[in-house]
Amino acid sequence: MTYSIGVDVGGTKILAGLVDEQGSVVATARRPTPRNDASDVLDVVSDVVRELGQRSDGEVVGVGLGVAGPVDAARSTVFFAPNLGWAQVPVRAILEARVSLPVVVENDGNAAAWGEFRCGAGADVDELTMVTVGTGIGGGIIINGELLRGAHGAAGEIGHMNVVVNGRACGCGRGGCWEQYASGNALVREARALAADRRGEASLLLGLGDGTPEGVQGVHVTQAAQAGDPVAIEAFTVIGTWLGRGLADLCAILDPGTFVIGGGVCEAGDLLLVSARQTLLDKLSGQQQRPAPQVRLATLGNNAGLIGAAELARPNG
Repeated sequence: MTYSIGVDVGGTKILAGLVDEQGSVVATARRPTPRNDASDVLDVVSDVVRELGQRSDGEVVGVGLGVAGPVDAARSTVFFAPNLGWAQVPVRAILEARVSLPVVVENDGNAAAWGEFRCGAGADVDELTMVTVGTGIGGGIIINGELLRGAHGAAGEIGHMNVVVNGRACGCGRGGCWEQYASGNALVREARALAADRRGEASLLLGLGDGTPEGVQGVHVTQAAQAGDPVAIEAFTVIGTWLGRGLADLCAILDPGTFVIGGGVCEAGDLLLVSARQTLLDKLSGQQQRPAPQVRLATLGNNAGLIGAAELARPNG
């Protein structure tokens, strides 16, 4: 039995897993992400790789690292990772020197898409487009069994499609990006605004926080909507509608047969996807003359990124 190690490096946590040949996670390790420089983060990554390697009962053939930012075409250098404060970091060279194993570096959305394609919700299809709805929106595109990376390795940044001219400011430096309207942050913003206008209807939602619209958090919106709070349900409908509009735009460009929707916001399931699916059908170009794509929930949860990174690290990944 051979294994590979996948590492998902986030702004607050580092999650790593020892993954077997079937794509099953047999051991995990988790650490807080250091807030200093890239070298400190990669020190922690090296530690968890060594820990998981010691827990293996077979050969570890490689390490895959998923990072929230574009990675060069050689899967070696992270161009920039705003949540980590990285710019032009030669991750592969640094990490290979520390762990003495082959290393592959990939954007975290691409890694999650590859994980779902190989081992999750897309294991029965030849192509898919993954959309991760979390704090922002990430994604990855699989076409004919290959991960679409673009000329410079930076394809798949679908959260930064422009959906509103001169719209809400985005952390990327532009305004009106899709993730400003269809993400977890957008859900909280919408729920707070609705609760401020309709306090009487939002008693359940407000009660889960500190009683004020400003105290509403993402988990409160999901809990309240699942319990029937009308304001929380409406917030999900608004965000789902924006999600569906973006999916329709992606159809015009990519014509995917399958969308896989992942990320923390998707724990709400149909609260989000009913309006997303309906809007996709309503906005799909030529909807009367073409098949509509399937919209599926991801199945690998928080492990999608590390499983995908581990799969990419295999010789045939």
